[in-house]
Amino acid sequence: MKRLPIDLQSFQRIREDGYAYVDKTDIIYEMTHKGVYQFLSRPRRFGKSVLCDTLRCYFEGRKELFEGLKIMDLETEWIQHPVIRLDMSGIAGTTRTFAGRLDNMFGDYEKQYGLVPAQRDDFGSRFKEIIMAAYNTSHQQVVVIIDEYDRPLQQTWNTPEHESTRAVYRSVLELLKPLGDYLRFVFLTGIVKFTQLSLFSSINNLSNISFDGQYATLCGITEEELHHYYDEHVQALADANNLTKEEAYLRLKQNYDGYHFSRRNMTNVYNPFSLLNALARQEFSNFWASSGASSLLPKFVPNLAEDINSYNDNFRIDRDTLETSDITTNEYGLFLYQSGYLTIKDSNDYSYTLGFPNAEVRGALYKMVLPSVITRQTNDVRTTQIYLADALEAGDIEEMFALLKAQVADVPYSNIRYAERVMHVEERYRMVITIILRALGFRVEVERMQAVGRPDIVVYVKDKVYILELKLANNGGSHAAAEQIRDRHYRDPFLTGGTQVFAIGIGMDDDGKGLIDYEQV
Repeated sequence: MKRLPIDLQSFQRIREDGYAYVDKTDIIYEMTHKGVYQFLSRPRRFGKSVLCDTLRCYFEGRKELFEGLKIMDLETEWIQHPVIRLDMSGIAGTTRTFAGRLDNMFGDYEKQYGLVPAQRDDFGSRFKEIIMAAYNTSHQQVVVIIDEYDRPLQQTWNTPEHESTRAVYRSVLELLKPLGDYLRFVFLTGIVKFTQLSLFSSINNLSNISFDGQYATLCGITEEELHHYYDEHVQALADANNLTKEEAYLRLKQNYDGYHFSRRNMTNVYNPFSLLNALARQEFSNFWASSGASSLLPKFVPNLAEDINSYNDNFRIDRDTLETSDITTNEYGLFLYQSGYLTIKDSNDYSYTLGFPNAEVRGALYKMVLPSVITRQTNDVRTTQIYLADALEAGDIEEMFALLKAQVADVPYSNIRYAERVMHVEERYRMVITIILRALGFRVEVERMQAVGRPDIVVYVKDKVYILELKLANNGGSHAAAEQIRDRHYRDPFLTGGTQVFAIGIGMDDDGKGLIDYEQV
């Protein structure tokens, strides 16, 4: 088996050292021959940096690295262009650190071309001189690649440093339009879009290819690619977990697949970071939490804990907002899409329907907000959640209820964020319980439509299904909830295929001070 390129961003090393490489060079060739200025938005850890390095090697004419790849049937010239690559990843949240990174990167290119800057803090002039020197030295048009362009702007967003950071950036990027005759290709990657940078407005022909169908699978791994390039690794994963290969493929799909980046091309795409880690470690874990994707959520989605259930699988957003707006509009669904927490589920001419791509992402997001929802320390929450998952997997109803009761406690009553909302107390209970259960990574349906009614909560735990019906004490409590389960035959749709069905009526305090008791049907 070929080695897996975990955290490798060097195309040269991947190719020369024999790592598995998913060949997308035919798409790269088409992209680089359709317009000069292009922008691609994708979530963190989706292979953008490897793509940028592949582009660098391609434009530098490194033909030997592409032997055996699809691009060899397309490219005939292999012209060596000078490439200026600016990597903005890892920049901290101050204008000074951003300027320092630019100074270092520009300094390397100035040394290469024998330039001495007249004024070190005039980054626009320095960038122009570097581009012109590269062109005059090589007599070839220059390629500019800016990876994670939005990182400095993300880090300074909603801080006093943002405006000065934006000013420094604008002085650099504004030069790209008037220098068009000297540029072969300009490529920017990032997560979020900041249209006020001037680049997006001053370069009239900048192409945002983020939603183009032909580039929907440029980053990430498709089902077909998984089978073609990683089949032996999937077999090893299956063997390590006592699964058939088909079962292993299904588990991978449930946990890491499900991304869609174009309404014109709804091919499923796996998150490559999580997928490759699962194959390398031979286990089905939640790798999303360690990808750094959640670090900016509190800044860009300040009310996530209260609104999280509204984003579950059927969140509607205006088409223009998703495709053309930027994060400064405070459209929180837009940031959740761009950062990879939501993906396209459906669309029409006017809007998109967004939802969670897979179980891994859903569980990671709910687990992140849970401590703030139930107002307890993160370590306490994690310990209780571990035992709650064990109880659900074992079918231990008494233990399950005790642990659920301990976590709900008096949250709907004391958590000021929920108490201030215009929301029936029973709805608050349902929202909190749903967050607790989804944080475990289980599939949870709320008010699932059935022939004779809609149970409050349905939880799917391996070979078990839990049906939870909630009633306040003044509405009959647990006994009335159990009677409703019986009368409306909530269990019936699940009584097939050897599934264990647990139907439970739960009684709750009228004033929102916690769960009272339960009755199993």
